[in-house]
Amino acid sequence: EYGATCGLFHVDNETLRYMRMTGRPEEVVDLVEKYCKAQGMFHTDDSPEPLFDEVLELDLSTVEPSMAGPRRPQDRVSLSGLSDALRETFGDQMAPRRSNPSSSTTDDIAATAAVADTFPASDPMPAQGQKLGGDEEAMALGAPSTHSAIPGVKRPAPDVISSPSETIQIPHGVASGGEVTHGSVVIAAITSCTNTSNPSVMLAAGLLAKKAVERGLTVSDSVKTSLAPGSRAVTDYYNNAGLTPYLEKLGFYTVGYGCTTCIGNSGPLVPAVAEVVDANDLVVASVLSGNRNFEGRIHPQVRASFLASPPLVVAYALAGTVDIDLTTQPVGIGADGTPVYLRDIWPTQAEIREAVSSAVTADVFASNYAHVFDGDEAWRALEIPSGELYEWDEESTYIQEPPYFDGLEMEPAPPQDVVGARVLLKLGDSITTDHISPAGSISPKSPAGEYLILNDVGLFDFNSYGARRGNHQVMMRGTFANVRLRNELVPGKEGWWTRYLPTGEEMSIYDAAHHYQQDGTPLIVVAGKEYGSGSSRDWAAKGPQLLGIRAVIAESYERIHRSNLVMMGMLPLQFKDGVTRDSLGLDGTEVFDIPGIAGGLRPGQTLAVTARRDGGADVQFDAIVRIDTEIEWEYYRHGGILPMVLRRLATE
Repeated sequence: EYGATCGLFHVDNETLRYMRMTGRPEEVVDLVEKYCKAQGMFHTDDSPEPLFDEVLELDLSTVEPSMAGPRRPQDRVSLSGLSDALRETFGDQMAPRRSNPSSSTTDDIAATAAVADTFPASDPMPAQGQKLGGDEEAMALGAPSTHSAIPGVKRPAPDVISSPSETIQIPHGVASGGEVTHGSVVIAAITSCTNTSNPSVMLAAGLLAKKAVERGLTVSDSVKTSLAPGSRAVTDYYNNAGLTPYLEKLGFYTVGYGCTTCIGNSGPLVPAVAEVVDANDLVVASVLSGNRNFEGRIHPQVRASFLASPPLVVAYALAGTVDIDLTTQPVGIGADGTPVYLRDIWPTQAEIREAVSSAVTADVFASNYAHVFDGDEAWRALEIPSGELYEWDEESTYIQEPPYFDGLEMEPAPPQDVVGARVLLKLGDSITTDHISPAGSISPKSPAGEYLILNDVGLFDFNSYGARRGNHQVMMRGTFANVRLRNELVPGKEGWWTRYLPTGEEMSIYDAAHHYQQDGTPLIVVAGKEYGSGSSRDWAAKGPQLLGIRAVIAESYERIHRSNLVMMGMLPLQFKDGVTRDSLGLDGTEVFDIPGIAGGLRPGQTLAVTARRDGGADVQFDAIVRIDTEIEWEYYRHGGILPMVLRRLATE
């Protein structure tokens, strides 16, 4: 992800070829070609060079195999620097590294640190002169000789599970030393949203799996593997290419078509692995081909998540660890007892082209999409409600009538100053929309989980926040309920916790907000840089509004989330350059007054904010109003875009 509103790529003959390959009617292909040529958007070798305000140049010889992680999608890391990135982020929680004399430790750590401190992150300079493959030095590193992989044999259960204070022994997982420990891969998923529309990388994953199986490599039982294509067409061309059996031998069975691991729907870890991870507070990893890897998103027990291409997902599943340099160290030990390196099983471009040419046909797409909207028997058997209006079911835990229009008057009440506000959360940098409104699994210990239990929903039927976003009762309780959220009001704790300041009692953020609402106390959030980065998730603005948050004061904002706050009637304020919550000495216990709102706001104006301390000197500072346009002021004046639209519809 690079943060642009859109990216424009000219249509060319390759676009037309892809349309034909995916079964588009010839008249549609012809229309696209004629239209784009008429608009000057069709590119050929003879097309004039476009004029750009700014041109970036990339030396293609510097491009190297890369992944992204372990906490943000913009943090690129080379394969050779993966272990260092892991330790740079989680070093205080991990054991000393395994010796690897061929790694460029100093350079990679410096590059990773630069990425981690950049908002948004920029790519580090790649290490020079490194290639994929097994040089003599890497061969000398060797690997345990106890590997007993036999192609086609079902992987056995772990031989022994030690006490919780130790590690779990596994039968394969050669590169991880035969145990689940820091850096072990416990989830490896080829997911639906990002790569599965690209036959080349999908078939590359299948070809890599084929070569790995033929060399006698297997995946440890401690790794939860899955394949979730975005289309049934992928399954068909895997079958056509004869690659499905090889993927399945490595555990990559098709689990469904749609959002799975990338949105937090991987399901539980292998039970024995989950026990050891918790007992030893291990930093374990997921490797997936999705597009986002924010903290707590993939799995609550997995702290490190790396985004990778589908073939690299298979490779790291085989290796069993991310605490490794696959450019110099073996993926595993083959059936003949010799080390197998990544270059030994990586498919060539010729092999990929041949697989695409033979397996990916127009018929594959035409047959799968001919009845795509019909649904299966279960879908067709659903009862369809009749009538013009939706009938709300008060017993439903999926869909409830939201309170956005409760008490709505035809004329909006004048905006009010914020007086006597308390801080619900004091947060650091790069708070993502996943921190604010998680979309994955629901913990039974969370406020949302407790709500579902009280409504007789069994743990197996919890589903996810994303599936229950039609129920504001769940989503309110899920706001700021990310398991990795760190609220500075409760130092040393992670998750959905805050301090109810009038009494000093620690409680869930939802419960504290409920108490404040009963007291009539307005709420604010104080944060650092890049507040609201990540997915443009509407509930990351809806949830805070329902909790009673009137304003957010941050050092900077992600553009879409800032506008979403305004659209839900909340005021985004920004510290002036060089001013932070820490430089002002704010600890979050202050009482905040934000005057000047009632008289009307102009885009970019400054408001004087006062933070009143109990028994100490007040702190006064200027904050910039981040209502950036006149139409945004109209949204804010109406209490949000939803009331404004309803009022306009009512007058038409």
